[in-house]
Amino acid sequence: MIEDIARTCHEVNRAYCLAIGDPSQVSWDAAPAWQRESAVSGVIAALEAGATPASQHESWCQGKLDTGWTCGPVKDAEKKTHPCLVPYDQLPDAQKAKDALFLAVVNALAPCAEGVVRL
Repeated sequence: MIEDIARTCHEVNRAYCLAIGDPSQVSWDAAPAWQRESAVSGVIAALEAGATPASQHESWCQGKLDTGWTCGPVKDAEKKTHPCLVPYDQLPDAQKAKDALFLAVVNALAPCAEGVVRL
């Protein structure tokens, strides 16, 4: 069930990115394993009691840093750079909205998913 929620979060994020003019996100089925794993990790973090958009971002950043990513001017999976590897309060509002949207989707779907229990 967690993967189903992660898939939905990913697709909502992709739709949001398209709406703000960022066509770079691929579908869940076309996404590389590292990207799908990141979404699953995000869902697990979102299920923790007291999760906030800021804590979601911090968790995402830590996951990126743990796998060798650094802050860079553009998202580049080969170079492992991403411009959003900054503290939450330094994110542009459009990026903060992505964190809030991810958490909202998890919160909307978690009660409906069998076997998913808030930590």
